[in-house]
Order: sequence, then C-alpha cells, then structure tokens
Amino acid sequence: MTKFTPKSRIALLAACAALFAPLFAPLCAASAVTERPDVQAFIKEMTGKHQFKIDLNALFAQVEIKPAIIAAMQRPAEAKPWYEYRPIFLTEERIRMGVEFWNKHEKVIAQASAKYGVDPEIIVAIIGVETRYGQHAGAHRVIDALTTLAFDYPKRAEFFRSELEHYLLMVNEERFDPLALKGSYAGAMGVGQFMPSSYRHYAVDFDNDGQRNLFDNMPDAIGSVANYFREHKWQLGQPVIGRAKPQGKLDEAAYDAAKKAGPKPTLSYGDITKLGIELLDDLPREQPMSLIELAMRDGPSYWVGLQNFYVITRYNRSPLYAMAVYQLSQEIKARHGKAAARKPT
Repeated sequence: MTKFTPKSRIALLAACAALFAPLFAPLCAASAVTERPDVQAFIKEMTGKHQFKIDLNALFAQVEIKPAIIAAMQRPAEAKPWYEYRPIFLTEERIRMGVEFWNKHEKVIAQASAKYGVDPEIIVAIIGVETRYGQHAGAHRVIDALTTLAFDYPKRAEFFRSELEHYLLMVNEERFDPLALKGSYAGAMGVGQFMPSSYRHYAVDFDNDGQRNLFDNMPDAIGSVANYFREHKWQLGQPVIGRAKPQGKLDEAAYDAAKKAGPKPTLSYGDITKLGIELLDDLPREQPMSLIELAMRDGPSYWVGLQNFYVITRYNRSPLYAMAVYQLSQEIKARHGKAAARKPT
C-alpha cells in the first residue's frame, strides 16, 4: 500500500483539483447565473409576461456567462479600414463557393428571388459573407451569448435583454431546444445569421413543412434572407452604389456633414454635385443618394449609394459590410453568368 505524507497528500489534492476543475467550472458558473438578482428579476418578468412551456429557472441554471464573448464584442471586423476589411470576404475561394452554392440551390434561389423581388446574387452573397454558405454558423450557445451580453455588457444591455426575450419566445414558438442552438458571439443564428427578433419577424417557412428552420433547412434560410430584403424595401434590378471622385475643390464642411449622415439616401444629385463630387458610374439621377467614403492605403475612395445600398445596411449597419456584400455579389454574378453561358443548349 502506498503511504502518503502530508506534503504528498496536498500535491495529490492539487492535481485532482486541476484535473477535475474543467468539469465542475461550468456547473459553478451556471449556479451563479440563477443566483444573480438581475437574472432572477428578468425570469420573474418573463414568467409574468409570457406563457412559456419551459421552466425558466431550470433553463437558466444551465446557462453560462462567457467572458470571451465580451472580449469578441470589443474587436469587431467592421472596425478595420476598408483595405483590410475587403480581403476577408472578397476571396477567390468565397467567390467560387458562391457560384457552387447558387448552382446547387438554383431552383430555390430563383423561387425566392421571384416571390420576394430580390436579386439572386444578393441572396447568395449575404449567406456567403455571413456563414460561408452555411458552413460556419457559429460555435457559441445562443442562450449563453445573449445572457452574457444582456447582463454583463452594459453598453448594449437593453438591446440584448430584448433579444434574449425574443429568443425565449422563438424557441417556444418553433419548438427548438433552447440549450442546443448555436450561433455567433452576438447571438446571431442560422445560415443567414438572424438575431432572435429578426428571426421572429422575417423568417419564413419556405418549404411549408410547418417550421421556420434557419439552421439546417436551406429553403427556409434562402427564403428568409429574401423576405428580409423585401420587407426593407429592396428594389429588384435597380443599382446599388456607384463610383465617384472629387471634382475641383471640395466644400469640406458640407462634405463632412454629408459623409457623417450615413448610408440613408437623403441627398439629391444636385446636392452631390454642390459638394464637389462627380459621378463616374451611370446612376439614376432622380433617386435620393448618400455619400460613402472608404479608406484605402493611398487615400479615400468615393462612392454614391442608393436605396439598395441602404437596404444592405439594414442587415448590418456597417457601410463596409454592405460594400463587401455588394462587391461579392457582383463577382459571383459575373462568374455564374459565364458558367451558364457555357452550358450546352
């Protein structure tokens, strides 16, 4: 029989603690969640407002607060300059995969495009930017992400508390296991990365099987992206954005004010020209416009956005995101068109 000295017993206990700590840490963290007064107040509020089929106390007893999620929120890709952001999404691989995705789901994409009045390449590009065509939809449990941000991220706590409420209602309505669904660190879910409120408002049962499933049902995912764009007033077949350049000396004060106004089109063509900006592409001059400036290594590049560009920013408010979606969509469309032209008739 092995004889343990006091010193060896301490060493053994320390080794055991280190070995089993990863197993028990989640349980301890989970227990702490339900003991928090703010979480208990939320549970009480939700129980009083809604008729849930699940026990919220039992559910939140299994939820974990994830500090890594807070850290991820502090370093979004959209904080990069355009010349660093663009290469993340405009890659040969992502373009090729977009063409393959379009070919694979051509019938469903055509049906969604026709029903909702959204250009097919935009549907494909959104899914390509969000999840690489459904291949990378996120590894965080959605309920962990939303709970962490709702109670430990004061900067946007109100927004994420609302999204957590929508999530509980969504899983209740769609008959999902609330602990099983995974998504991004911000709680976006499925092939198209819908937040819970968007899921409830814009997701569609495109294959009519009785459930809106954006996780592993591609017809629902494709139809839901198209419906989202339709609801935000996408204009089928209309331009999105065009190139521009300064013409002579800029009215710097007025230019800066127009740039800071964001992508919502509120300027007339006359306003754009008065700023000292010349259009390089043929855009409909009767449409409202916005001024978009993107950072390149050798200085800014100038663009004039239209309604459709603004609609893309309703999916993600960053102009960088919208430009990446647009440019990816054009690359995929051109490649897909060439492939279609080569097919024997």
